[in-house]
Amino acid sequence: MDPLAALTADELERLLGLGFEPEAFSTLAHALATGALPPNEIQGEVRPPPPGSIRPTAPSTSWQGDALHDVGLHMLYQGRVGLLVLNGGMATRFGGRVKGVVDALPGRSFLALQLARLAALAEKTGQPAPLLIMNSEATHEPTLSHLEGLPQKQLKEHTFCFVQSASPRLRPDGSLYRDSSGAISLHGPGHGDLLPSLRRSGALQWARERGIEYLLMANVDNLGASLAPGLLGRFVGSEAELMVEVAPKLPGDKGGAPAEVDGRLKIVEGFAFPEAFDQDRIPVFNTNTLWFRADALDRDFPLRWYVVRKNVGGEEVVQFERLVGQVSWFLETEWAQVGRDRFLPVKTQADLEALQPRLRELFGTRLEVL
Repeated sequence: MDPLAALTADELERLLGLGFEPEAFSTLAHALATGALPPNEIQGEVRPPPPGSIRPTAPSTSWQGDALHDVGLHMLYQGRVGLLVLNGGMATRFGGRVKGVVDALPGRSFLALQLARLAALAEKTGQPAPLLIMNSEATHEPTLSHLEGLPQKQLKEHTFCFVQSASPRLRPDGSLYRDSSGAISLHGPGHGDLLPSLRRSGALQWARERGIEYLLMANVDNLGASLAPGLLGRFVGSEAELMVEVAPKLPGDKGGAPAEVDGRLKIVEGFAFPEAFDQDRIPVFNTNTLWFRADALDRDFPLRWYVVRKNVGGEEVVQFERLVGQVSWFLETEWAQVGRDRFLPVKTQADLEALQPRLRELFGTRLEVL
């Protein structure tokens, strides 16, 4: 039975209002029920990145680094760059609150710190630095309320919040999962949902109408990601449509990484590598900090759906997700190796405590942005 038939009219209306794709969902649910879902593992010949395909940006002390820095500064002073933050997650390890409103420093949330950085940038350049925030249904209203209480009220007209889609969880047999109260259980269909959500919500049009030509995308809990002029200048000069920041891999690091698949360098998720491939052969990993040329995003991307199995309410459930890194399969991509100072993720309270000294350096009494 199609699980969509088990939804009430109100439930379906709610989902459609969030940009739910019923046809794709029904196809996936049928494949799950019949055992026809393809594996998450990618197909093709997989190799480590070729030598020279991933390079660090020239240091600012070199003539080339100075030139790239100047190009990036010019773009910032022209007001042609915006920041795009992924804020769809709930911080379960921080009391189930919205991650973006959790204090990264005493009295200053992750979003507050990003806004302070953008306010300092706007003061220096004389140009607004637009901020786009992708929320989930669960994080949207709390985020709007939090932003209203922040001191950077002058940035409100330069901030665009939008909501990503949602999808119901299924049981392993393909039937609709309901919790103990009888309610459907929704999940965000992965951060790959950013790409259609930008267009559906009007966020991409909003940015382009303001002259934004380049967007930096980062997770809300990674305060290492900033509109660095040198990296921006490199991206602009490359004439690529996408630039991926990768960082040196340390013991215990997991996740996606750049790999050559059938002759093309792509981001491959950690769980999608062939079992026989030794991921330690790749010394860097994807930080999920991506630079986009805004006009390159105004199209449909055939991202694949991955199957994710989780335990919810003591039961195994299945959800389908798309991941934004796969856009590297379709866009002309530049690959930049950055230092670990660009990647400061906070997943646990221990992470936050360990990063406090670095965050105080970045967001102390005087905020240096350029």
